[in-house]
Amino acid sequence: MDRIQAMTVFCRVVDCQGFAAAARELDLSPSVVTRLINELEAHLGVRLLNRTTRTLVLTAAGERYLEKARKLLRDLEDIEGEATSATTDPSGRLKVQVPPAFAAHQLARVLPAFLARFPRISIELVAPNVAESIDDSFDLCIVVSTSGQLDGQFVARRLTCSHIIACAAPGFLDRHGRPDHPGDYTALSLVHPAYVHEMTFKPEREALRATPHGAVTVVPAPAVMLSSHIDTLYAAALAGLGASGFPSYVVDEALKQGRLERVLPGWSLSVLHLFATYPSRRYMPMRTRVFLDFLIETFGGEEQDPWLGL
Repeated sequence: MDRIQAMTVFCRVVDCQGFAAAARELDLSPSVVTRLINELEAHLGVRLLNRTTRTLVLTAAGERYLEKARKLLRDLEDIEGEATSATTDPSGRLKVQVPPAFAAHQLARVLPAFLARFPRISIELVAPNVAESIDDSFDLCIVVSTSGQLDGQFVARRLTCSHIIACAAPGFLDRHGRPDHPGDYTALSLVHPAYVHEMTFKPEREALRATPHGAVTVVPAPAVMLSSHIDTLYAAALAGLGASGFPSYVVDEALKQGRLERVLPGWSLSVLHLFATYPSRRYMPMRTRVFLDFLIETFGGEEQDPWLGL
């Protein structure tokens, strides 16, 4: 038994939550994947996975083995990468965790340019509902901070920032009016997450000079629709159902095309700070390094909103 191959197969089975899916990704037959897992468990003398026809669950021993196996495989990859990076083009699979809205509205849009530049790299994007911290099983994690600070045992590079702004469809505003002040915002029909109980509008530039008291906090009227899924809120706003707050990276194209209009220009609800984070290992694989450089080049690497110019 090739123990490195067996470890790799074991990790992919866990990642894919199934033998057949792992076999397809690794270009192996399902029978080979099953045999390697059985041989690995026999070699270790312990069951790593409890599996039925529908579920696959790690045992306690399997969880411990998975953590160590991932680290060993990463270290092996680093050793090989360090030896070959000076003489070869960046290559291999890059596993990236990214907030789903940023993946859909920005990252997917720029990936063709990156892959045209580095055709031997493939990218696996994982977009969980929440991406707030680094996961060592990823080469790179794009995380969001509302404070502008991150804590943890990892390296963080700033990518950009994005203001959350109120938006609605022009037709909706034609019917319901365009507020001049945050205090008038609650007169609109709204769509927003259920956890939003109040909204604080912060003035920008011109609005700041005209607003001596600074931020204005309002209690929103009962929403006509509640959802924690940002793209559902986005679709509802486009359809003219109501106004809502969105990161500028979600609505930039709709604003340019006139499908959405900014409500209360000059006022923001908050600022999101986006970072690329990665494990603080001594060696970074070349494919990760070039992707990080590409992200910083594309999104600016500064505390400035490239979509609003703020």
